[in-house]
Amino acid sequence: MKDFAKRIIEILKVKKVDYGDVRVVMNKTEVLKVKNEKTESASYNETMGFGVRVIVNGAWGFASSSRLTKKDAESVVKNAVEIAKGSSLAKMKDVRLTKEKIYVDTYRTPYKKNPFSIPLEEKMGLLFAISEKMKKFKGISLRESGLFCFSDKKVFANTSGSLITQEIMETGGGFKATAIKGKDIQVRSYPTSFGGNFATCGYELIEDMKLLESVEPTCEECIKLLSAKPCPSLKKATVIIDTDQLALQIHESIGHAVELDRVMGMEESYAGTSFVTTEKLNSFKYGSSIVNVYADATVSLGLGTFGYDDEGVKARRVPIIKNGIFRGYLSSRETAPKIGRKSSGTMRADGWNRIPLVRMTNINLEPGNWKLDDLINDTKDGIFFKTNRSWSIDQRRVNFQFGTEIAYRIKNGKLKEIYKNPTYTGTTPIFWGSCDAICDKHDWKLWGIPNCGKGEPGQTAHVGHGTSPARFRNVRVGLI
Repeated sequence: MKDFAKRIIEILKVKKVDYGDVRVVMNKTEVLKVKNEKTESASYNETMGFGVRVIVNGAWGFASSSRLTKKDAESVVKNAVEIAKGSSLAKMKDVRLTKEKIYVDTYRTPYKKNPFSIPLEEKMGLLFAISEKMKKFKGISLRESGLFCFSDKKVFANTSGSLITQEIMETGGGFKATAIKGKDIQVRSYPTSFGGNFATCGYELIEDMKLLESVEPTCEECIKLLSAKPCPSLKKATVIIDTDQLALQIHESIGHAVELDRVMGMEESYAGTSFVTTEKLNSFKYGSSIVNVYADATVSLGLGTFGYDDEGVKARRVPIIKNGIFRGYLSSRETAPKIGRKSSGTMRADGWNRIPLVRMTNINLEPGNWKLDDLINDTKDGIFFKTNRSWSIDQRRVNFQFGTEIAYRIKNGKLKEIYKNPTYTGTTPIFWGSCDAICDKHDWKLWGIPNCGKGEPGQTAHVGHGTSPARFRNVRVGLI
């Protein structure tokens, strides 16, 4: 792979492009799913190919191929150059890139157990054991569990002189119980919804999750939801949002909103725009003074953690919100100069046949000073939301609604009865401005989201969000 990448760079230099880079990528994916004690999926997929980007006459060109041959190397470079020349006829301005350091380096995800080396019988055996244990609970009509393994080996090289080899390993999994009574359908997931949790590490993540041990409390809570009261509707409520739900809140109302390509209209036709326009940089009050958010591609285990992005920019930690004030965007080498900054190192592509886009890395809310028990004790009357079930947000990332699997009533500082079908709504800056307490590092957890969609043609990114539970005042709950 490395020799092939070097060959592409030699061809690009002969073509005398203004700039060029190549990514040679080998991807492996394993998806294992069990539903009601039957195998739903046991798939393994492996792909390999390369993609070439060039700037010619001030415009981009991109081409790719799944065949790593000398003939295809010549052909793909030729196609990329011709596309760039054609694009230059319609350009508004020349593409300008930030100047970045040249790196010759290797990066590898730290892991203890390669998930692909764990015997299939062991992995499927765990999923069947989870399903069988859920089956013992009368009322659980649908029993689902899954394990997921991802591996990316890639070589990046550019005409500036960088040559970077990376191996990114990801593992994830979880289970979901569904209880049905008449028209009432209730769900509880572990460790969270939509497949579970994911991280850049090995199979040790699955072992640490204690999936089998968590079946009983998860199923019992799911069954209790069938007889629980519906969550009340309140115009103004004090809410505490648990770490797993708050991760998605960050994703939708902060992460996507600060993608600079979205702000500049590059994603308008598909993914929408953003209310966080460039004149707000360094002055806009995004949240209360205790809200501090960073984009951090260096944090351990993050699904958005790597050594270098797909433009060869070294992974870094970038402030997004500091003491409530908006401070930074997710940007690329092309978009950053438009606001007078360097790239934040967030360009990533979904495979060798896709051009890199601005994507979230790990967008994390910094921990505060509260213990969760103390925060609940300090709340006289409120609602505690946990585990996402649904969400909706407008194309500018302003108005949102979230539904969770479960909520708990807080009365006089104690958790009381559970509520089913809880929802809350809000407006992004007002909501984050109402945050008056954040739990400390002991309750801080990093969650992985492996299904973030963006781009045309569509690309799926794997991103992370770290957060502690937090309290918000005057939040609308339910349907008013």
